Amino acid sequence: MAANITTDQDPDRSGTVWTLDQKLDQPMDEEARKLKNMYTEKKLSTVMLLQLAFQSLGVVYGDLGTSPLYVFYNTFPDGIKDPEDLIGALSLIIYSLTLIPLLKYVLIVCRANDNGQGGTFAIYSLLCRHAKLRTIPNQDRSDLELTTYSRSTFSEHSFAARTKRWLEGYAFMKNTMLILVLVGSCMVIGDGILTPAISVLSAIGGINVGHPMISNDIVVLVAVIVLAILFSIQHHGIDKVGWLFAPIVLLWFLLIGGIGIYNIWKYDSNVLKAFSPVYIYRYFKRGKRDSWTSLGGIMLSITGTEALFADLSHYPVTSIQIAFTVVVFPCLLLAYSGQAAYLMNNSDHIVGAFYHSIPGTAVVIVMLVTTFLMILVMILVWRCHWILVLIFTVLSLAVECTYFSAVVLKVNQGGWVPLVISAVFFAIMYIWHYGTLRRYEIEMHSKISMAWILGLGPSLGLVRVPGVGLVYTDLAHGVPRIFSHFITNLPAIHSVVVFVCVKYLPVYTVPEEERFLIKRIGPNEFHMFRCVARYGYRDVHKKDYDFEKKLFDCLMLFVRLDSLMDGCSDSDVYSEPDQQDEQASDNHFNGNSSISKVDSSVSSIESIIEVGSSQRANDISYSNQANIQIEIDELQFLNNCKDAGVVHILGNTIIKARRESNFCKKLAIDYIYAFLKKICRESSSMLNVPHESLLNVGQVFYV
Repeated sequence: MAANITTDQDPDRSGTVWTLDQKLDQPMDEEARKLKNMYTEKKLSTVMLLQLAFQSLGVVYGDLGTSPLYVFYNTFPDGIKDPEDLIGALSLIIYSLTLIPLLKYVLIVCRANDNGQGGTFAIYSLLCRHAKLRTIPNQDRSDLELTTYSRSTFSEHSFAARTKRWLEGYAFMKNTMLILVLVGSCMVIGDGILTPAISVLSAIGGINVGHPMISNDIVVLVAVIVLAILFSIQHHGIDKVGWLFAPIVLLWFLLIGGIGIYNIWKYDSNVLKAFSPVYIYRYFKRGKRDSWTSLGGIMLSITGTEALFADLSHYPVTSIQIAFTVVVFPCLLLAYSGQAAYLMNNSDHIVGAFYHSIPGTAVVIVMLVTTFLMILVMILVWRCHWILVLIFTVLSLAVECTYFSAVVLKVNQGGWVPLVISAVFFAIMYIWHYGTLRRYEIEMHSKISMAWILGLGPSLGLVRVPGVGLVYTDLAHGVPRIFSHFITNLPAIHSVVVFVCVKYLPVYTVPEEERFLIKRIGPNEFHMFRCVARYGYRDVHKKDYDFEKKLFDCLMLFVRLDSLMDGCSDSDVYSEPDQQDEQASDNHFNGNSSISKVDSSVSSIESIIEVGSSQRANDISYSNQANIQIEIDELQFLNNCKDAGVVHILGNTIIKARRESNFCKKLAIDYIYAFLKKICRESSSMLNVPHESLLNVGQVFYV
């Protein structure tokens, strides 16, 4: 691994101490059996695929479906001076819809989903599995064996390998990637906060034009009620929302498409000339500044594409492609064309802008971030030829940079609002990450050695009282300094000590059967273990009510396996190569093994014992009996300690800025990060730790 990831090794340690630590506290690699770690889209029947395509209509297409109502109003806020301008704007809308939502997002970006999850962080997680981009160095080889840890391999001399080494070789590149992802995510938040409010303002403006007698208060009240209903329904899951709104959204698109056909037939079919790109050239040839700034309004026709990717990749990519290309895309083209045909003969209906161009600055920045991330996905994950990557990059940046240059001119007209909101959220996210990174680095460099632990003896220099102590730490390797702080200030320690590390991986979820990694620390008589509980970014929202029970189940199973492996040596057992690998892994355990597997392992090992003589058979029998007795005694000991009581010891490392630190650092660490940590949900809450058995042990470090 890269140097900044192997921070388990303390450079100040002597060779003897480090060797001792390596022997008694090795990294947690999973057991021999490894699953094929590639996510593959399930093969679905045609009927099921059409059902999912229909369901996907109801999730997020509303933003695209309502844009025909106000795009032209924002494009020509001062009215239409020349009908040919309207055709040029329509041509820009048609080709923008084709290049960005259809080609870029539906056909390309949606395929970059992380096991069915979409969005900026999902792409970042996908990249982190193919290159060591994470700035917090808690990666481990055992993470690679997760079922959901899908990743590609490539030749060391390939373009992808060179790109990977370039990204991993510089800390600046890792920080740049993190900042890029945070900027994109914060821009989505800035846009999402403003969109509902602006939608209400647009509704008020539209109603005032059509029905001046209706009060604005009534419109606001109805809008708030509708939004409250939508958010309450969405809370129950994306699938329920899809089935509920799919018929409504389907009827809406068919309606606007049908109205578009009617308007083209009734008013002016000449607008179909906009399908020729020559009118885009004529639109800009006029050289008017208005032609360029009007792109901010035209861009609204594609503002829903980011939400489309983030929310719809939960469904199979094929179903999204069917829903968009068969229903959404043609209906949008007809709706825009029909509205243009209507406005050709009713240009006096153009009134003031409906404020929808305000979030455009945030939307374009998100699109640019997605483009940069997709370039890396095409290189590292898909291993595309550099020519294909270049074509995608040129086409995407040509369109998006053009729109970006247009919306920049609208920053002083209200476009600064989403930027300010995004900047606030970016500061919060980055300060939280900075504080978490510094705290982790301090714990890594201040962890205590195994030589110190062994010097205390099996009693750890204290009275070992009945019970189990679960010591929570951020470290997946080594003994945290918080433990030495605990035992030097208290006269007793529990008979069984388990260091629990809650670890978050760049995967969307960790299957329950692969949640825990268990291993022993030090000799058996120390009764010290380590448990790494692994979670994905979708798992953190769920409370694990059975965490303690599942941990002890895995611990008991580990003791059985550990005793079994101790009783089998190469001289006693002849096995296949993969079985030998299992026997070599005698100091760790992955929770994906079940009791039935253990029983079958015992029977298989017993059946392949080579008996050379009766004396040898007797020796093996006595050895097995001794190991079985040791196993029974330890299991009984663990059960007795568990019955005596379980105490959850939560390490609370507090960091503060040094006195000589500058004002910005003191503000970030002492106030903002401290406040965020105070209001943040702790691991004890997520793991459903009872308050009566929770003990907080804190230390203060200065950075």
